[in-house]
Order: sequence, then C-alpha cells, then structure tokens
Amino acid sequence: MSSLYLFSLKASILLGMANLFNGSYTSKSHQPLSDTVINAEGNPIIKHKYTADPGAMVYKGKVYLYTGHDEAPKAQARYVMHDWLCFSSPDMVTWTEHSIPLKVTDFAWAKDDAWASQVIERNGKFYWYVAIEHKTIHGKAIGVAVADSPIGPFKDARGSAIITNDMTTEAKISWDDIDPSVFIDDDGQAYLFWGNTTAHYAKLKSNMIELDGPIKTVKGLPRYTEAPWIHKRNGWYYLSYASEFPEKICYAMSRNINGPWQYKGIINEIAGNSNTNHQAIINFKGKDYFIYHNGALTPDAGSYHRSVCIDYLYYNPDGTIKRVMMTTEGVKKVK
Repeated sequence: MSSLYLFSLKASILLGMANLFNGSYTSKSHQPLSDTVINAEGNPIIKHKYTADPGAMVYKGKVYLYTGHDEAPKAQARYVMHDWLCFSSPDMVTWTEHSIPLKVTDFAWAKDDAWASQVIERNGKFYWYVAIEHKTIHGKAIGVAVADSPIGPFKDARGSAIITNDMTTEAKISWDDIDPSVFIDDDGQAYLFWGNTTAHYAKLKSNMIELDGPIKTVKGLPRYTEAPWIHKRNGWYYLSYASEFPEKICYAMSRNINGPWQYKGIINEIAGNSNTNHQAIINFKGKDYFIYHNGALTPDAGSYHRSVCIDYLYYNPDGTIKRVMMTTEGVKKVK
C-alpha cells in the first residue's frame, strides 16, 4: 500500500470515530449504527438532527421521547418528513438515540409525511399512533403500529388506517385528521383525540386498534388549531392544544373526559421562530415537564427545521397551570 493510501485510510477511520463519539455518525439509511448516547446541554435537547412534534411516555423508570424528523433542505419552505425518531432517558438529560423504529414505508397504504405521533403502552404492548398522508384516500389519515418494546421495531397493527379524511366532514380541508393523542383513563377505557381546526375524539376498543363507538367533537376550546394532548392530575382532566397560527399552547380543564371543558388560558407563547408548536406533558420522578418544539437549533432553522425542548411545568394550588417560560437552560438531571 502507498503511504498516501494509508494516510487517507487512517484519516477516514479517525473521522468516523470522532463522528461516532459526538453522536452524528449515521449510516447511508440515516439510521444510527448503534444506540447513541447524547448529553443534553440545555435547549434544544437534540442538536445533531432536527426533531419536531414530541410525544413522550414514562415506562419502567425511563422517559421515552418520540419525535418527527424534519429533513427539508433549508431553501425549501415545506415539511419533508419520512420517519419518526425515538430517544430514551433515565434522568431527562442523558438521552439515548435508538435506531429508527418506524418509517412511512412501514405502512403499505401510506404515501408520505411522517407527521405528529404518540406512543402508549397497554398490557405489555406499545401502540404508536401517527399522522400520515394516505395513498388512495385523499388527505391525511391516522395509522397505528405495534411493538413488544418501546424502542421497536414497530409494524402496522391493522394494515389500514384507523381514521381517514372521509370519516370527518366538519372541516373542509384535507389535513384535519392529524395529531393523534391517546389517553387511557383510570377505569381502563382508552380514548383517541385528534384533529386540525376541529377537535375530535372517540373511544378505543381494548385491542387499541379499533374505534368503539361514534366520533365526537370536543366543545369549549376557543381558537383551537391542532395538537391535542390529554393528561390527568388530582381528578382534573387537562386538554392542551395549539391555538391560532403562529401557534401558542393553550388548555382547558374538566372533571369529565367528555366535558364540559372550561378554557383556562395560555401555557406557553409563540416561539417566534416557528409557526407551529406541539406539546407533551408528563410527570417523571415527582417533577412535571413541558416538552415542545421551536426553531432555535440554528439562527435560520425556522418552521421547517424544528427542535425539541424541555422546561418545567408548575401548577397553582387550584390545579390551573402556570405559564411556561421557554428557556435555553432547560431542565436539570433528576435522580
């Protein structure tokens, strides 16, 4: 071998090792070669990829974070999203990136657009509800995938969409059936919430992949746009959602998941560098967290190159939520 060849080979190996240690080394399919550990230093928490539309789940002492993946060239003012990403953390600061567990191509009936999603566990199975463009039925649809592990691999649980655009008629747009959020109540009944411009919900059967009754409309959400998220605390149901456009996050409260819902105000304001916002709210090891996205990863990242951030969430004595201030410091490691 020539000395030039050996030098080139050595340089290539060293570069690959450096990229691996800083968490940016990916294969040609854009999947990590192995699980990659990321130490989040403030917000945004993931800095080597654009992440959006967070959904989060607490399971067996870890937080599992599921995000969309913005891939658009910076010159393109549109969403380019083909897969979903998965990260896990035992302390909210040390995150492990797992191999891409779900892609648009895993749904034979889907066309493109890996939009907002949420994962929930039931009876040892993990169900991933996703918003996606349907191949044969005009408009966005909601699919569901299933796995035996929170990091996958996931597969299409039905072979068809659970919600399609022709099932809802209130909104005369093709993207009204997006942003699925699933909640399992204390009595074991599961509910699917979703919708753009109109908030829909329906019961799910215990198998988690079929509706169990009619589709209903949520009332009492002024200036509702999209991104519903349900959580429960001290007997109160909270329905947070993205409001207006550009989007801020607002919320309503109720003593019953079927309403009536009482609007309570704003949780966090417009990011200023992203037209959209999308939230997940969790309690982990005694602390409450507000997970969202903005466009702060790079100065010109903007609405089509978003990044997930985490800040603390606090409640007032009456159960209402204090306004969340977006920070660059983020949250501290929790034991």
